[in-house]
Amino acid sequence: MSKKDIKVPNIGEFKDVEVIEVLIKKGQKIKKNDPLITIESDKSSVEIPSSDDGTIISLNVKIGDKVSEGDKIIEIESEEEIKETTVQESPKSQLPKEIKKNDVKKTNESENIIVKDFSTKASASPKVRKFARELGVNINKVPGSERQGRITENDVKLFVATKSDKSFKDQNTTEQKIELEYSHSDFGEVDIKDIPRVKKLSSKYLMNSWTKIPHVTNHDEADITELEDFRTSLTDVYTGEKKKITPLAFIVKALTTSLKKFPNFNTSIDQIENGKMTVKKYYHVGIAVDTPHGLMVPKLRNADNKNISLISTELKKISQQCRDLKIDKKELFGGSMTITSLGGIGGSFFTPIINYPEVAILGVGKAEKKQIFMDGKFVMRTMLPLSLSYDHRIIDGAEAARFNNDLKENLGKNFAYKLAV
Repeated sequence: MSKKDIKVPNIGEFKDVEVIEVLIKKGQKIKKNDPLITIESDKSSVEIPSSDDGTIISLNVKIGDKVSEGDKIIEIESEEEIKETTVQESPKSQLPKEIKKNDVKKTNESENIIVKDFSTKASASPKVRKFARELGVNINKVPGSERQGRITENDVKLFVATKSDKSFKDQNTTEQKIELEYSHSDFGEVDIKDIPRVKKLSSKYLMNSWTKIPHVTNHDEADITELEDFRTSLTDVYTGEKKKITPLAFIVKALTTSLKKFPNFNTSIDQIENGKMTVKKYYHVGIAVDTPHGLMVPKLRNADNKNISLISTELKKISQQCRDLKIDKKELFGGSMTITSLGGIGGSFFTPIINYPEVAILGVGKAEKKQIFMDGKFVMRTMLPLSLSYDHRIIDGAEAARFNNDLKENLGKNFAYKLAV
């Protein structure tokens, strides 16, 4: 029996990264590659696996701690005897004939990771391949840490973490930072506060979307007079009380109907460098929720199979989960298209930023009563401002205009009677 410390491995150049999950406890038996803790920086979250088998005899970290490479996580009691061996360099003549020059390019000694020839197909399970696709990662470029270079989910996470860090540093070195000639405090009293964690995490995704996606925004108005009359007249069949259903529930239903007619809006092009696009067969609508911690975008799953009343109920549920920070992280991913509404606050048209890897987002303003010329005379109608931002790489202007027209029709006369059931 021997004791051994398990420490934080090489995680790129991150330092003082927060521990957000502790996945083990004292006395637990663990095996090599079992996850121990989850750490999260401003750029990504990564599970740290065990490097050995054994029983945990002490736990040296807790949720909220800051860790860096080399920090002790746990101490284990190993059943294997520690053997000291001396590895001598083998002469070139003794190398196995099966090893060819291009099979292995180099080995990272600190992580025992094999860097493969990227022209060959990567060795990974279907689950890991799907995970890499969801993160927009080329699986063939990920170094594998398992036998014969096989790739695990942790390898993909580590690859994303190190690439994000390198990209961030490259951006900082190429862009010239503007230095202020005077400090803010030179002009009066100031207070320095930490940026909320949710806003720090979302800032990277917003910058990625705005700088990499060619945004175009189509502005239009939908006549929702009949829809509003119908919505405000809804009553509970059992109690006779008025039902409080927000316009957003109707907009979600209208959007899913248009997505079925225009499938390009329900795609992702995170594999555009390979000439591929992902066409989604599901309809998970993202809803931008304003919380005290920052903007969060949970997904309303399978919105096409839900009636207006159920959509309204689930909208309230997921919004409250976001405000209480009880929403599952996975529920913030895997969307078809996002709706961001300013109707409860005010304002008309704006330019919403696309929620990558989606290709479009619908901005909704506050409905207003306006004089509209219809049938040879001016009449009072309720008009809803719509701002549709789309990725011009996959959606052209004509298709966006047709999508908006279809959406307006779905929100217009007789819509509520057709789709509110």
